[in-house]
Amino acid sequence: MLGFSTYAALLPELRDAWVLSNSQAGIVGGMFFAGYAATVSFWTALTDRTDPRNVYLVGSLIAVAGGAGFGIVASGFLSAVFFQVLLGVGIAATYMPGLRLLSDRISGAHQSRYISFYTSFFGIGIALSLAIAGFIAPAWGWRSAFGVSAIGPLLSGFWVFLSISRTERLKRTAFSLAVLFPVAAWRKVLASRACAGYTLGYTVHCLELFGSRAWVVAFLAFSSSLHLGGTFPWQLPAIAAVVNFASVPASIVGNEIALRIGRQRWILLVMASSGSLGIVLGLGAAWHWSIVLALMLVYSLFVMAESGTLTAGLVGAAPAELRGAALGLYSLLGFGGGMLGPIVFGAALDAAGGAHRPLAWIVAYAAIGAGCLAAPLVVRMNQTPR
Repeated sequence: MLGFSTYAALLPELRDAWVLSNSQAGIVGGMFFAGYAATVSFWTALTDRTDPRNVYLVGSLIAVAGGAGFGIVASGFLSAVFFQVLLGVGIAATYMPGLRLLSDRISGAHQSRYISFYTSFFGIGIALSLAIAGFIAPAWGWRSAFGVSAIGPLLSGFWVFLSISRTERLKRTAFSLAVLFPVAAWRKVLASRACAGYTLGYTVHCLELFGSRAWVVAFLAFSSSLHLGGTFPWQLPAIAAVVNFASVPASIVGNEIALRIGRQRWILLVMASSGSLGIVLGLGAAWHWSIVLALMLVYSLFVMAESGTLTAGLVGAAPAELRGAALGLYSLLGFGGGMLGPIVFGAALDAAGGAHRPLAWIVAYAAIGAGCLAAPLVVRMNQTPR
């Protein structure tokens, strides 16, 4: 995960250095998720046919190439887009196949809890990515930050391959479009109201989550520019890293609450709260830095609070023989929302007058939170209570 947020941590610097519009900067951020969404169904479906360790190792090496390539070659919009796509392809071949490795080995009452821990460590990886980029770039330059980030997937790929026992898959079919796009299996998955509801909820969740994370450092830079007196006491990527890390327990705790009060009720509450808090955060950009940080932390907690619940619900609702396809579709649509998040945020900034206008940030946060504000009604119609 170390290359996941390197671009987000350096977005203000690279946007200015390459003279990008906010829309172009958002597109570069979104292309990570384009690479993810375009290939995740293939990688995840492949875990039904071969040892997931092999898929995980290949994905790790692709992520290495994406991070190292960005640091060595990237020089503008098009090259940045290419290597962001490559990074997304690499993460696509590790995140859901890694979840498959876990879910195949854990069953019963503890499965939901283990899955919520797994999804929460996604957030730890993002926090480390932001922190390392923020530490390396000022001292050795942004290219070094991307180069260092490539070490993470290199280590993890071989670690997983060598430390986890091999599994055999019974399905041995030739490659076909049905592997890449298992439409028949997806139809069966979506025929379940519960599966359809969790998948739709995850899509709007990811749009807000990754839209806000892609622009968090840029928002902090804008907020800092409005403070005439004292402003943020730490480096902005470090602040973003701490906020992301502090929000990690929200997914675990949220899943525990959902087990007690019901998944549907918890999802409805959290989505309505996160969509509203994003608008409040945009409104508060000019407030005292301590208030801005408090708002950002609370917002981040609510954005993350239903993540583990959605994933655990999908795994529990999907039939065992369709679990790979269900996870593939879930991740495909979810990270499709993740792809749109940074783009929608950047386009909203430009449409509302540019990143120098306070109103533009309110509009941008409202744009990425609109789905979560509307989603509870749709989820209630498409998901049975669990």
